[in-house]
Amino acid sequence: MRLGVLLLDSPYQTQDMDSCIHFVEAALRKGHEVVGVFLLMDGLYALNSKIMAPGDRNLAEEMAALASRVRVVGCGTCARFRGVVKADLIKGASLGGLGELVEIVEASDRFVTFGG
Repeated sequence: MRLGVLLLDSPYQTQDMDSCIHFVEAALRKGHEVVGVFLLMDGLYALNSKIMAPGDRNLAEEMAALASRVRVVGCGTCARFRGVVKADLIKGASLGGLGELVEIVEASDRFVTFGG
C-alpha cells in the first residue's frame, strides 16, 4: 500500500509528531511504501535542525532519520511565517508548496493526517 502523511502540530506540544514518526516507521517495517510526509502549519517546526531538547529525545533528529528513508517536505510559506530558513532544515528535508502536497495525496492509496 502507498501511504501519504500530513503533520500539522509542532514538536513537544502534542503526541502527534511522535505518532507520525511511529506510524511511518511501522508502515515501512510492514513493507508499505510511504510516498511522502508533508509538514504544514506548526508541523513545519519539526524540520528545524536547531531544536535543542536537553534531557529529552530530540524530535528533529528523529525526523531527520525519517527523512533519510522517505520524502519529507515542509510548506515553504509556513516556513517564512515562522522564521525557519532553508539553512536551518534537517538533513534530507526540503521546502515546497501545496502542489507537492497534492502530488503526495494523488500518489497515495491512503492519506493520514496527524494534528489539527
